[in-house]
Amino acid sequence: MTAEAENVPADVPADVPAWNAPISSEGGGPSPSEALRPNEARGPRELGGLSEARGPREPGDLSEPRGPSEPMSSGDADAPVAIESGAPPTIEQGAPTAPLGRVARVVLDLAPVHLDHEYDYLVPEKFWDTALPGVRIRVRFGRQTVDGFIVARVQEPEHQGTLAPISTVVSTEQVLTPEVYALAKAVAERWAGTVADVLRLAIPGRHARTEKEEVAILEDAVPAGAEGEPRTAGSPDVDSTVVGSTVVGLMAEGSVPCADGSVRGTAGASIWTSYPAGPAFLSRIASGDAPKAVWTPLPGDWEQGIVQAARTAYHAQRGVLIVAPDSRDVTRILDALESAGVPAVGLRAEDGPAQRYRSFLAVARGHIHVAVGTRSAAYAPVRNLGLVVCWGEGESSLHEPHAPYPHTRDVLAMRSSIEACALLVGSVGRTTEAQMLLTSGWAREIVAERSTIRARAPRVRALTTEELASYGPGAAARIPHPAWAAARQALDHGPVLVQVPRTGYVPMVACAHCREPASCSACHGPLSLPSVEGFAQCRWCARLAGDWHCSECGSNRLRAVTVGTERTAEELGRAFPGVPVRISSARVASGILDTVPDQPALIVATPGAEPTAERGYSVALILDAAVSTSSIALDSGIDALYRWLTVAHRVVPASEGGQVLLVGDAEPRVSQALVQFNPGWFAARELEERSTIGLPPTTRFASVTGDRAAVHAVMARCDLAEGNMLGPTVCPPRDEPRGVLFDEPQVRAIIRVPAVDGMDLARQLKASMVIRSASREHGTVRVRLDDNELE
Repeated sequence: MTAEAENVPADVPADVPAWNAPISSEGGGPSPSEALRPNEARGPRELGGLSEARGPREPGDLSEPRGPSEPMSSGDADAPVAIESGAPPTIEQGAPTAPLGRVARVVLDLAPVHLDHEYDYLVPEKFWDTALPGVRIRVRFGRQTVDGFIVARVQEPEHQGTLAPISTVVSTEQVLTPEVYALAKAVAERWAGTVADVLRLAIPGRHARTEKEEVAILEDAVPAGAEGEPRTAGSPDVDSTVVGSTVVGLMAEGSVPCADGSVRGTAGASIWTSYPAGPAFLSRIASGDAPKAVWTPLPGDWEQGIVQAARTAYHAQRGVLIVAPDSRDVTRILDALESAGVPAVGLRAEDGPAQRYRSFLAVARGHIHVAVGTRSAAYAPVRNLGLVVCWGEGESSLHEPHAPYPHTRDVLAMRSSIEACALLVGSVGRTTEAQMLLTSGWAREIVAERSTIRARAPRVRALTTEELASYGPGAAARIPHPAWAAARQALDHGPVLVQVPRTGYVPMVACAHCREPASCSACHGPLSLPSVEGFAQCRWCARLAGDWHCSECGSNRLRAVTVGTERTAEELGRAFPGVPVRISSARVASGILDTVPDQPALIVATPGAEPTAERGYSVALILDAAVSTSSIALDSGIDALYRWLTVAHRVVPASEGGQVLLVGDAEPRVSQALVQFNPGWFAARELEERSTIGLPPTTRFASVTGDRAAVHAVMARCDLAEGNMLGPTVCPPRDEPRGVLFDEPQVRAIIRVPAVDGMDLARQLKASMVIRSASREHGTVRVRLDDNELE
């Protein structure tokens, strides 16, 4: 996919990121809406992002796409069935003449990388009216029948041979839209994946019974006026006026949405007036523009801020797509949208296949124009898309664990360029990737004035060793006296939140004599204590270690290295007798708590599982701060600050007595950013340092993991690997059982290139994997760009 970067600042690097060039409507190839248009003239086929015209096939060139009926040898199991070779395409006699072409161009669900192409198939007369672009089909491919999607209907095929016909039209629902297909190709190109892999993430599995439901069933749940195509400002049935640069549409109730997100005639006031750039951002959305913004909300603003931005786009007759890290956030946004009178639908995997597909169809059919969901909702086929929102962009759950491993923030940014819609990246913290969008000039910052932040934020104290030196021996306690006193006082008014970075009782133990980490004698995994009365147990193989002895000194005494939520709750119960102690964690029987009542209680939660108090917490304790920043991971400081700010945003302002106490000797700059309530400052410092030493996101990393010979073969075909390769080295051990014999250990090689060469790196790795797949080379290899697991 190529794009013209006409309105991108000159200081934006060519590949920082590759999707930062908005699609121009003038020149530069067909627009996304034309991607599935029938009968269009097409240029040379793309192969893994390489779109140059190719000459005659050279010996050993295994990457040339084949038509569905090209001659094959008897042992070629991957090729489609050949009918006749060398003959022109045969069209059924009497085929009707219609605007749709007689040939279907399809993309198939095939795993091999070298088969990642579009293929031409004949449309039989019986499927002439149903084999439309975007529908699911089945075709014969080699000796198997595979699923796929029609992406275009054309008159003349590219393949010079007899075409195989479409076997079955699985469904008449056009679930693959031109915009989503264009996005899937762009994602596959940027992360060196296949379009089939991306489409598996984008389109949920078909649920036949749900699909056959009457359309009226879906319409029953849609408020009046929400169904059908979204109206545009120029439609005859829309009475709209222009106020400055803002398009104001009249609502059915008679109230008028304003540029600041509020609604005239209602009691709702916009929270965006607290941000100097907020009203202008909403004004541009309402006027049909496509602004890009990185938003750092004030405490308590994120939910209503997203809703008011969505309402502004909705009443401007534009579709809205909101992606949040987890189901709890999705539910809160949906409830807030419902209260604001904006019909929306949730797209969550935990809803089950039937409900999720029902919601997907409501969006695809155009009954709902506002979709809210988790990671995979980034590909939802929202019509007339005007605003995409990525909330909580620092959450690890937004990083796709399946190939080609894209990050949701980057996918939505690419989509905002492809569909020329507004983008809002919001988070209580800020990643270096989001900071780079600001530094490059591609996006603008939306943040409150420092005076406003001080008025809305709680007081933050970092209880380091130096800070506690005057308290004597009590300074070494896990909950020092200042934290204990603040919690004791706050319990008279309501709940107190305590964040602990580890779950369990004692997740890690060591020898009490020599401090050597205790390991299992069978598999050498780490030992832990599941309870106060239990024996030490291996975290890998679950074997009890009742007769454990230290391999270094022979001692049989253990000491705790890290303390989890259960042990913390036990300690707090003894320190605050008579006060209820509740645990919010995914690994306890009670699970994650959504909300807690405004009653005295101690809430012990792991990062990401903090419940919301009805009136906010007066005091929050963040324990074991040093543990959160002790990791060698690249983003350990960014992640720790994000987790701590998540806690701080649940505490009432300092003017109401709100306090956040950070206990432990954490990395000084991270602690300082929390005290100042300034994640932008920390992200800017991090980005500046990384640009100096050549670390992401100022450079692009690609990891090639697998058998040593296979890794060397893949890297040898990548020109950019020369001089930029680190390794290969043996992969670091993970939390899987040891003691299993392997013929050869897995190795990992890393390629580091400047950001401007990022797309070239992805194309070369994809081309190398195409050759490997077509040649059926031995061994296993996994290619991953922007690997967030590198340590």
